[in-house]
Formats: sequence, structure tokens, C-alpha cells
Amino acid sequence: MSDPSPLVCLASVSPRRRELLAQLGVPYLVHPADIDETLAPREAGADYVVRVACAKALAVRARGVDLPVLAADTAVVLDETIFGKPRDRAAAAAMLLALAARTHRVLTAVALAHSAGVAFRLSASEVRLRAISAAECAAYWDSGEPRDKAGGYAIQGRGAVFVEHLSGSYSGVVGLPLYETAQLLAAAGVPCALGQAQGTRPAP
Repeated sequence: MSDPSPLVCLASVSPRRRELLAQLGVPYLVHPADIDETLAPREAGADYVVRVACAKALAVRARGVDLPVLAADTAVVLDETIFGKPRDRAAAAAMLLALAARTHRVLTAVALAHSAGVAFRLSASEVRLRAISAAECAAYWDSGEPRDKAGGYAIQGRGAVFVEHLSGSYSGVVGLPLYETAQLLAAAGVPCALGQAQGTRPAP
């Protein structure tokens, strides 16, 4: 049996977002977005992730993609400071030690661009990490996992050992809030076959 025809285009090469979208049973193809994600001066975390998610979706749509384009962006926020991906071992350790034994917010915006324009939803969750030692930070960096993760940890991987409490959306913290994504897709008339993960097709 051939793969089903794609119903959406995912503007991300993130394997985590691809796996989450597959959970909705929506066949898709991938076109990565390439935009400037620089934080604007005094830009709030929620405004930032919404702006970037919408820009990603619109950028891919503008390339002539006819399918609805789905994009997302995630930020870890502590005391209004946005934590991005760590640039090196020292930055990763500094992030984890700052987040340790405190509660931070994880904001993920998901946007869908189609013929009628662009719509978005915002997922906001609170995560508390336990106390973390410098030795644990070093060992975690050596695992390779935190190098491309906002905030320097992955709740879906080894970083889960640091998570003391989560209030909100687990899928949102991972990078694609499924409740909000399903809302956007339904509003655009894209059916979701829940629980029936479909294969993906490469972009033409």
C-alpha cells in the first residue's frame, strides 16, 4: 500500500515535532523554514514564540507550497529571560544551574498558514526542576542530548530525571502541543485520525 497523500506541510526538521504530528494520524511532508529567529529588544517570550512560529509557516507557504503549513517555536523562560539552545558546555551548565530547584515556563506557539491566512495557538506550561549538581550538568552535556534543546534539557529524554513537576502540556514542552495543533487543523478542515500514526513523505 502506498503512503497516503500529505495533508499538511511541516515547517520543521525536528524529529520530536515529526513524531508528535504523526500521533495525530495526519500524513505530512517536510519543508524546513529558514528565517531569522533573533529576539527583538524587550520582546516577551510569548510574543517571541508566536512571531517566530507564524513567520516560519508564512515563509514556507510563500515558497509556493499549496498545503497548509504547520510551524512551531518553543522557548524556556525564567524571570522573563529566554533560554535558547546552549552554545557550549559552559552555557549548558549555566542554564541548568539557573533552572535547578526553580519553576520556569515553557512556551510553545504553533501556527498554521493556509489560503485564508495564518492562525496560531499558544501553549504555556510550568516545569520545576530538582536541584542539579555541576557534575550532573557535565555528565548530561557529555550525553549529547542537551546540545540542540531550548533551556538545555529534554523532558522526553534523559533530562526527564531532572523534572520534579510539570503543570500543563507535555507535548507542548517537547515542542508541538497536540491539543492546540488539533484545534488549528480542525478549524482549517484537516482531519486527524487520532491514534493512527501515518507515514511521512519527503518533500518533492
